[in-house]
Amino acid sequence: MMVFTGNANPDLARRVVRQLHIPLGDISVGKFSDGEITAEINENVRGKDVFIIQPTCAPTNDNLMELVVMADAFRRSSATRITAVIPYFGYARQDRRPRSARVAISAKVVADMLTVVGIDRVLTVDLHADQIQGFFDIPVDNIYGSPVLVDDIEDQRFENLMIVSPDIGGVVRARAVAKSLGVDLGIIDKRREKANHSEVMHIIGDVEGRTCILVDDMVDTAGTLCHAAKALKEHGAAKVFAYCTHPVLSGRAIENIENSVLDELVVTNTIPLSAAAQACDRIRQLDIAPVVAEAMRRISNEESISAMFR
Repeated sequence: MMVFTGNANPDLARRVVRQLHIPLGDISVGKFSDGEITAEINENVRGKDVFIIQPTCAPTNDNLMELVVMADAFRRSSATRITAVIPYFGYARQDRRPRSARVAISAKVVADMLTVVGIDRVLTVDLHADQIQGFFDIPVDNIYGSPVLVDDIEDQRFENLMIVSPDIGGVVRARAVAKSLGVDLGIIDKRREKANHSEVMHIIGDVEGRTCILVDDMVDTAGTLCHAAKALKEHGAAKVFAYCTHPVLSGRAIENIENSVLDELVVTNTIPLSAAAQACDRIRQLDIAPVVAEAMRRISNEESISAMFR
């Protein structure tokens, strides 16, 4: 088993190999003067079981190209098996053609790219849409970040706790967390009552005096979470926290969080935090490396992944 990384999240890769008690593989990944990606493996990988840790977060296209170029280099260097460890799978939100619109299904395009370059298996964390696994003709293991989030929630010893889904689409995820903790579930139902009218948030569940935790797979601009936190506070919630696996945090996300009534945002390190995010005292990051490392160990040893979450 050998583990390599590009430039997307080297800190996570270092944490993973420490868990596995092996060194990080030696590969040089950079750019030519015109911006083209280059990758050169600096050690023998012939006959090896290779894992590439590379989330396709921003800069998304650079990180994606690094991944496919590295994979091609390993295939041409006769690695026995290549597993792409993609903690955050970029383009996952473009997974269908809504209302038959003339748009690309970019998640399928990325799946085809990864397969064509010779990747044998994909390991990802909290895939935005489960059906993306079906876009691949190779095995895809989608592991969950919820054990890390649940452990931290338990450590905080919140009183009068309630898990809340920020929208209808996230109910299954939030319900699983609520079940693990043995607490109540609330739902925020966003809808427009009439055309050209602002969105109204209907809260399903009694949040009066409760400590509410919003659970989602990712936080992007943080607009939804901040509006949800405001609605919960207006309905009497004592405190509102948010737990999200992937800290995309694009656009005005940091500004939105700092100006919101959200008490704290807790994320994992599937994506590295920007300097601004690290400086924000309302954002706290958890380490997902132990979960990723255990999944990689099981894949390498041909053991069950699903047994991790029973």
